[in-house]
Amino acid sequence: MSSQEHLFSNPLPAGLGALAMACFGFGAMLSGSVTHDAAPILAAWLIGGFFVQLVVAIIEFRDKNLPGANVFLVFSCIFMLTGALSVGAKYFLHRAGMPFDASIEGWLWLAISLWIYIMLPCFLKSPKILFILGLFLCVALACLVSLDFGITLGRGAIAKTGAYSLFIAGSLAIYLAGAMSLNAHFGRQILPITTPFIK
Repeated sequence: MSSQEHLFSNPLPAGLGALAMACFGFGAMLSGSVTHDAAPILAAWLIGGFFVQLVVAIIEFRDKNLPGANVFLVFSCIFMLTGALSVGAKYFLHRAGMPFDASIEGWLWLAISLWIYIMLPCFLKSPKILFILGLFLCVALACLVSLDFGITLGRGAIAKTGAYSLFIAGSLAIYLAGAMSLNAHFGRQILPITTPFIK
C-alpha cells in the first residue's frame, strides 16, 4: 500500500471539530464569557472530545502519520480527558470547600507546552493553516502556563490573550475541517486549503 492510500477515510476533520469545541470552551472560561459554574458541563463535553480524538489518533497511527497521530493522542488524553477530570475536580473541590493546590498544573502544562512547541515544526509540511492554528495554540498554552504559575501582573490581559488565541485556533480548525470535508466530498476545491510552508 503506498503512503497515499488509506485504509480509512481521513479522520482529521473530526479531530479538528473536537479541537475547535475545546478551544471555544476553554476560551469562554478564560475570557470570562461564562462563569466557573460552567466547569462540569465543559468537563462532560471534553470527555466526548476525548473519544473523537482518540479514534483520530488510532487511524493516524495506522496511516503511519507519526506527528499527527502523536499530537492527536496527546490532545485526546491531555486536553480532553485530563482537562475534563481536572476542571471537574477543581470545581467540585471548590464547591465542597476542600483545600487544594492547583498550581501543579503550571508545571504539567509547561511540560505539555514544551512538547507541543518541539512538535510544531513537523506541521510545516502540512497546510499553512494547520501550522498557524498550532501557533495560536502555542500562544494560548503560554498564557495558561503563566496563569497556572500564579502570575498576577497583567493577569487579565494574559487571560484575554489566551482566550482570543483559542477562539482563533478553534475558528481555523472549523474552517480547515470544512474545507477538507467539502473538497473531498465534491471532488473539487470548494474552499481553498493552503499549501505547506515546506514541501
